[in-house]
Amino acid sequence: MSDVVVPIKLACIDLAGTTIGDIAMVERAFAEAIATQGIVPGTGAYARAMVHVHRSRGCPKIEVFRGIFPGNEAQAQAANLTFERSYQGALDRAGLVPIPGVLETLDKLRGSGVQLALITGFSRATLGRVLGVLGWHDRVDLAICPEDAGGRGRPWPDMVLHAVLRLGIEDVRQVAVVGDAESDMLCGRRAGASVVAGVMTGVHSRDRLLKGGATHILDSIADLPDLILSEDLGTHQVTAAGR
Repeated sequence: MSDVVVPIKLACIDLAGTTIGDIAMVERAFAEAIATQGIVPGTGAYARAMVHVHRSRGCPKIEVFRGIFPGNEAQAQAANLTFERSYQGALDRAGLVPIPGVLETLDKLRGSGVQLALITGFSRATLGRVLGVLGWHDRVDLAICPEDAGGRGRPWPDMVLHAVLRLGIEDVRQVAVVGDAESDMLCGRRAGASVVAGVMTGVHSRDRLLKGGATHILDSIADLPDLILSEDLGTHQVTAAGR
């Protein structure tokens, strides 16, 4: 990577586990979805399925179910539909809790001229419901799901590149990608982002995030402004990632 520090103009930020603390809600929705297809708690099949869910965090939900039900598209689609209904029902009952400091982070970045794109593996319908519950429509410049980027979600770079094109970013090195899963890190690396920051508020360990290509490890999203608005970003990179 070049020694020249390129100022960050766009931050592509994950939702679940990064900006909102809904990990348990998501996992319950997955459990309910696979139970409707005969995979129930207490069985080996259930344990294997939930390991797959954990490993696939950040990926499009339909792709997670295709991995659990290989070769059976009807089952995958049925489970995905149940997931959507379960998760949206949980939203209506319990709402969502933002990660501490996230609102201040979003406002500080936008106030400093950094554009913001939320990226997620949720469907468009679920993403719309999440934004409505949070009231974040005016806090971000763009909210992207796999459907917006031709159907491919993380770990492919498509959603980040879609944001680059939509928001008129001149250079992919002006992008920071932030998330809590290995797939977020892979996505950011493949998109050419100069900052690929893993946060420790989600499901994947520091080692998993570094394995995915994280350039920085942050305790939480609240640390992001100090990182990407810093003039000595390159130095911070070496120190934070331990490389």
